[in-house]
Amino acid sequence: MGRKWANIVAKKTAKDGANSKVYAKFGVEIYAAAKQGDPDPESNTKLKFTIERAKQAQVPRHIIDKAIDKAKGSSDETFTEGRYEGFGPNGSMVIVDTLTTNVNRTAANVRAAYNKNGGNFGASGSVSYLFDQTGVIGFSGNTVDEIFEYLLDKEIDVRDVEQQEDQVIVYTEPEALHKSIEALREYGISEFSVSELEMIPQSEVELSAEDLETFEKLIDALEDDEDVQKVYHNVSDF
Repeated sequence: MGRKWANIVAKKTAKDGANSKVYAKFGVEIYAAAKQGDPDPESNTKLKFTIERAKQAQVPRHIIDKAIDKAKGSSDETFTEGRYEGFGPNGSMVIVDTLTTNVNRTAANVRAAYNKNGGNFGASGSVSYLFDQTGVIGFSGNTVDEIFEYLLDKEIDVRDVEQQEDQVIVYTEPEALHKSIEALREYGISEFSVSELEMIPQSEVELSAEDLETFEKLIDALEDDEDVQKVYHNVSDF
């Protein structure tokens, strides 16, 4: 599928482990998921999935528990999901997913991040049609053919299974992600390096060293915004 998930996960894990802002973002996402449904992860699939992702990002348990306890309480904060699209240098494209209590503030901040860091804020739909929403699951192992056949036997909509270094990467249809994770657990896999719904670009671009430096500043500015939950792009090996 083009993406080097073993490298992406390694970079992301190193950054997440040292970034308290990531913890805060997961706290918001867990709170919102718990508030929208049952605060018990065993009866709230979205909450359970978010907690699992938080653990992969090394979010401390007390932050997870605090977010759930807040949702159980009397807090009436309401978070709204948003998506913004735009362009970076030399054909690069960026999608930003947000979760915020103030849509106007978030839209202004995201627009400013694009415009001040070599990017251009785009209209809704200007970029996303060139990406495919895909379930991505990664874990250690070297059983690509067995995994592919096993998931097909389970009648799961799998797009592809790849070996990337010491990682098996499974790509699924979006609606098959949770079912795939449960099936892989039944198979005996207990730990995942990644288990996300991703926007994967249909093609990638390579940037020069100068453009890559500008692009990195744009991504950092977007990810540093407290309302930004996920950033997707089409730049290879970044």
